Amino acid sequence: MEEWFNIGWEAVIAISVNAVGIYIAIILFTRLAGKRSFSKMSSFDFAMTVAIGSIIASTVLSKNVSLASGILGLALIYGLQISVAFFRRYKGVGEVVDNSPLMLMDGQKILTHNLHRAKVTEGDLRSKLREANVLNLSQVRAVIFEATGDISVLHSDNVDEVLEDWLLKDVER
Repeated sequence: MEEWFNIGWEAVIAISVNAVGIYIAIILFTRLAGKRSFSKMSSFDFAMTVAIGSIIASTVLSKNVSLASGILGLALIYGLQISVAFFRRYKGVGEVVDNSPLMLMDGQKILTHNLHRAKVTEGDLRSKLREANVLNLSQVRAVIFEATGDISVLHSDNVDEVLEDWLLKDVER
């Protein structure tokens, strides 16, 4: 058990140098690739975030992964992110990489089939409505299960107010 808490100065220096080096690389690559690198816009963005975390941990803590290898791995992951961000403009790539938003409520009508598709319960839906301060279902214009996994509640106190079609573009019904 004593070996769990035993660390030599050589290991402390190696971990410190790797941590500083990988930290600087993350800052540089993120500045080049943009803030989207850590967003949660799509499943690809999520995979990117997990991959970066794994590379950081491996580079900092593993004796088998050199700082140069970690930086190369980061460069490749960021390169993929930039490439996918560019090519997602094309419909085929966008459909493979991005999730589509899904309507859970159309006005006051709960779309049960879509709740099942999204694996969202009516309890989850009620919770989101409460979080959005909906007091009456007549206030609800739409509830959208976003591509990120978030749930957006579009509502208004004015019952005559109409939801613009532009906001529902690309939302599956």
